[in-house]
Amino acid sequence: MAPRLIINADDFGLTPGVNRAISELHQSNALTSATLMATGLAFEDAVSIARSHPTLGVGCHIVLTDGTPVSSPETIPTLIGADGKNFRPSLFDFVQALLRGVIHSEDIERESLAQIQRLQRAGISVTHIDTHKHTHLFPAVSRPLLNVLERTGIQAIRNPFEPVFAQHLAHAGLKRRLQLALLDYLRPAFVQLSQLRAANVLTTDGTVGVSATGNLTPATLTQILSALPASGTFEFVCHPGYNDADLDHIQTRLRSHREIEMQALLTAIPVALSQPNAPSLIHYGNLNSLAASEPGKVSTPSLAPS
Repeated sequence: MAPRLIINADDFGLTPGVNRAISELHQSNALTSATLMATGLAFEDAVSIARSHPTLGVGCHIVLTDGTPVSSPETIPTLIGADGKNFRPSLFDFVQALLRGVIHSEDIERESLAQIQRLQRAGISVTHIDTHKHTHLFPAVSRPLLNVLERTGIQAIRNPFEPVFAQHLAHAGLKRRLQLALLDYLRPAFVQLSQLRAANVLTTDGTVGVSATGNLTPATLTQILSALPASGTFEFVCHPGYNDADLDHIQTRLRSHREIEMQALLTAIPVALSQPNAPSLIHYGNLNSLAASEPGKVSTPSLAPS
């Protein structure tokens, strides 16, 4: 059986140029899914694109750091930074507060629900969620998020852990690889979460492309795709976009590389799809029907890294 692959672009709604890249890639059969930022500056444009591309799976890119909340700041005080209006500006600050027990799960639930509901009110059928900067690697974030998914009827969440076969590809420096290895200690806690074990919320066997972020070229993407196991369900995460004037006004470390990622997808995906045992492209909205037809295949992530 060929592997199944979800090709998901994060940061949908960030800028019109990011949205245009996502639209063009989906039309070229090089992208199946995108996660929409509820407070992205180009939110309405992204909603319009999603409505005109019904085969594009659209999830919610939950932002809990380095951004602006949907909720009134006074209703989620433990998530708010020193300015009293926005989230903590860095992942380091967020993780420090999380590990100190400063951030309350009730605030995570309230803000995550508000972000999801903004998409739903706009007419988006939300296929899944993931998080900005992969904050749901931490159980203190993933637990309240899974509670929200059960309340909203959303049936899937990104497995934020990169399979070992992808980590071993030399797409990142030593420091990045060591960081990923340390984060792997959080993997057992994620896969043992009750909603995932009971298949009330579905996920994949892992997410590839995490270590290649900022270094995704046609060559590295080809190597990743060639290394996919012969079976299983995986997500490939990417951040395509146009490096235009709108992006200049956004705080992001990915600028010129967004166009490189876009070209990598346009170059490598058609070639990969022409190979024997080519991956079957799906989006998160397909997981429920796959789980029904193949029980145990996509609903429960493995405790052991792939």
